[in-house]
This record gives sequence, C-alpha cells and structure tokens, in this order.
Amino acid sequence: MSLQLFPLFVFTQVAFFTPGPNTISCASMGMVVGYRRTVPYMLGITAGFFIIMLFCAFLSHAVLTAMPDFERYIRWIGAVYILWLAASVLKMDLAGSGTNFSPLSFTNGVFLQLANPKVAVCGLAIYSTFLAALADQAGALVVSAVLFSLNAFVAASTWALFGTVIRRTLENEEYRKVVNVALALLLVYSAVSLSGVLS
Repeated sequence: MSLQLFPLFVFTQVAFFTPGPNTISCASMGMVVGYRRTVPYMLGITAGFFIIMLFCAFLSHAVLTAMPDFERYIRWIGAVYILWLAASVLKMDLAGSGTNFSPLSFTNGVFLQLANPKVAVCGLAIYSTFLAALADQAGALVVSAVLFSLNAFVAASTWALFGTVIRRTLENEEYRKVVNVALALLLVYSAVSLSGVLS
C-alpha cells in the first residue's frame, strides 16, 4: 500500500485549520488576553495533540477492533467538555478587556485534546487510511505525530493572532461581545455535530 501524501496534506490542512474547539478557543483567547498570554494554552494543545496522534498511530486498528464503541464514547465525552469550553468563552466576553480573566492554561490545552473527538477521529482517519503503509515503522509514526502536532500549533497560532487582531481592531465592547457569542455558538455547534446527534 502506497502513501497518499497529497490527499493527506489536503485533509490535514482542512481538518486542522477549519473552526473547531482548538481554533475557536485560541481565537477567543487571543481576542481577550492577547497572543503572548495564549501561548501556554497553545503549547498544551500541541502536547495533547502529540499524545493523541501517537495513540492513534500505534493503536488505531487495535482499538477499533477491540472496542467498536470507542469512537461513540469519546464523542460524548468530548461534546460535554466542548460545551464547558463554550461557557468559558462567554465568561471571557464578560471579562471585557481580559484583565480580570485567568487565561486557559497548558493543562486546559492538553485536556481539550484528550477529550476532543475531532482530534481522535482525525488521527484514526489519518493512520488507518493515508498512513496505513507505515503501521510497522515506529520511527516514521513518531515523526509524523511530531509534524502533525507542529501543524496544529501553526493552526492554533493563526487563529490566536486573528483573535489578537480583532481585539485591537474592535474597540467597541458590544462588538467584542457579539464576536465572543458567535465563537461560543460555533463551539456549541461543534459539540453537537461531533457528538453524532445530527448524523
């Protein structure tokens, strides 16, 4: 089985850069507290992402064979956590400039990945299809997990910078509230759709 690198590239860019729990929460953090104070959270996202990618790389076939209900359970767990994250986004909005808001931490970023069904499903899809030919090459699997994690950091950074630009551009507090409500609603939609309720 040959590697499908171009389709893999297209899939990962769409999956990593489109709105989801990681990107939306980073945009909101960037808007409220700025890029620099969002970095620990983004590093947590990257570390958690790496853990999930390694898990998917080495266990994708085994997990789905041994526990066919695994994907359904992680979707529900993730949906609950993402809804909590949406509530956090609304609290960020109420904090105004962010001076009274405690930014999400490295640990929050890691835990989001461990409970984020989008990352797990994405990893399972990548390693059971595009990179199935690497199943017996541990070194290549580790390298691929590192590269995917770096890509996830770039995506998170892009959205955090976008949030920072919004913060600097939208000085009107009412506009900021509208933007954060929109981000929170996107998170709610993400939680509902990833839970499988709409399918």
